[in-house]
Amino acid sequence: MIRRNIEPVLNALLQKFPAVNITGPRQSGKTTLAKNLNGDYNYLSLENPDTRLFAESDPRGFLRSAGEKFILDEVQYVPQLFSYLQEILDNTKENGKVILLGSQSFLMNQHISQSLAGRVASLKLLPLSYSELKSVNQDIVREESQTIDAVLFHGGYPRLFNEKIEPIYFFPNYIETYVQRDVRLLRNIENLNTFVRFIKLCAGRISNILDISSLANDAGVSVNTAKAWLSLLEASYIVYFVQSFSGNVNRRMIKSPKLYFYDTGLACSLLNIEQEKQLETFYLRGALFENFVFSELIKWRFNAGLPANFYFLRDSKGVEIDCVQELPEGMRFVEIKSSETLSKDHIRNIALLKGLFQKTENYVVYSGQNIADFHSVQFVNWHNMEILNGKMM
Repeated sequence: MIRRNIEPVLNALLQKFPAVNITGPRQSGKTTLAKNLNGDYNYLSLENPDTRLFAESDPRGFLRSAGEKFILDEVQYVPQLFSYLQEILDNTKENGKVILLGSQSFLMNQHISQSLAGRVASLKLLPLSYSELKSVNQDIVREESQTIDAVLFHGGYPRLFNEKIEPIYFFPNYIETYVQRDVRLLRNIENLNTFVRFIKLCAGRISNILDISSLANDAGVSVNTAKAWLSLLEASYIVYFVQSFSGNVNRRMIKSPKLYFYDTGLACSLLNIEQEKQLETFYLRGALFENFVFSELIKWRFNAGLPANFYFLRDSKGVEIDCVQELPEGMRFVEIKSSETLSKDHIRNIALLKGLFQKTENYVVYSGQNIADFHSVQFVNWHNMEILNGKMM
């Protein structure tokens, strides 16, 4: 079993709150994480039809039968349980009594804010980070074979590695399951084929500034439908958006967000990539690399129990910093380049924009060697992004 970096944070929160809520994409490892905790929790899945029927018809009896400490998986399927959970949590003096799991952030957060606010700590568990894969010496990240193309192609869903499933088989089935379960739960979409095509079109815009009118036009749907579908993809942890930094900058900045996927392996499948060697000359290889680095940064934050606090910075002339993080004393700039060769072009935008702030820390993540100081910029190989880990907290 692959140990998850979020586990110490989860254990700490279980000592401080009556309940902990863990959301994340399907098959990101939420159930495995919860089941392997110490504490003898009784596990109940609301995806099981019989269990769900019991919970719907007799919520009090269901929760009474759950035991002293229990895990409720996909609890958003029975929303009426939240009101009864409130009563239980209000009347207990014991922390760590309940663990809630769900793959729909919108539904989970909505019900928690209505019934369980202040009683529940929330965490997000994403697919495996690169550091988690390295910790167990998975084939995909062994020293002799750890190419970026292999990492991009496989992504980080645990089942690929635990069961040794090829991406070409895993991801099409993942999308089919997602469409059949999650999409129908959240929204009544009549033409599911159009929706799948919409997801593929999103993959073609990975790491790019979102032009929702163009996306809607290419998909053959209205702008309002495109907005609703993007919200659905975001709520179910397929895509996320990085906003433009809107701090005190005396320059006109682009305000539209950039579109990313939580998992590059899923994005590769949606882009019809069937072998990792196809990535060597693929036109979106640089965009996929940027997505990978950004998602790693976000996983570090989530695994520490912290919200993502990253932005991008781009002015109306097209000068852009891929990732910025606001600090009390200034800004942290991170440029992301897939090339192996150090170049002054990699730091051109940093040089152009760092003058907007009193102080900046400057990094480039790329495929070349670590270089501590090149024109006041630290170059970091993507294998060694742990160098940034503590700096990103």
